[in-house]
Amino acid sequence: MKTAQEMKPNSVALIDGQPWLIQKADFTKSGRNSAIVKMKLKNLLTGSSTETVFKVDDKLEPVILDKIEVSYSYNSDSVYVFVDADYNQYELDADDLEAVLPFIVDGMTDLCVAIFFEGKVISVDLQTTIVRQLTYTEGSARGDTSGKVMKPAQLSNGTELKVPDFCNIGDWIEIDTRTGEYKCRAKAPV
Repeated sequence: MKTAQEMKPNSVALIDGQPWLIQKADFTKSGRNSAIVKMKLKNLLTGSSTETVFKVDDKLEPVILDKIEVSYSYNSDSVYVFVDADYNQYELDADDLEAVLPFIVDGMTDLCVAIFFEGKVISVDLQTTIVRQLTYTEGSARGDTSGKVMKPAQLSNGTELKVPDFCNIGDWIEIDTRTGEYKCRAKAPV
């Protein structure tokens, strides 16, 4: 058994005898009340979604899932297709990829991990650090050199993030997929 605080996004817990995929988990601690974890859950059997609140020390039973390395192939409307080493295709809806969707771009070569529950693919995880190219960023503000100056930028799929003032259009950067934040500049992938 794990506490609610230990459960992370893309993990699965058995709640009331049903397997639930944790799509989002936000820890909140207010001054007067006890700490809580707000979770967005998706039932793996029915596909229904819900949001619920757990106390930090509530016990949840984690479910062990099968995992296979896959690579992104293509998308058609809201269906994303991934392929394993044996060329088996796995289709997922955009709703099932909520956590990693901002980092999926055409032509990406990053290895992904497909997560299975009872033989059905339910989610895909990316590596914790990925390299992407900036397709848009605003110009630098002249004279603003006080501290860590961040500006808005955009990836080729439209995902927006904040980057340091010295980054320009065409630069390759490392992104932490857990937080969606800029890490550092990078060399173009080979």
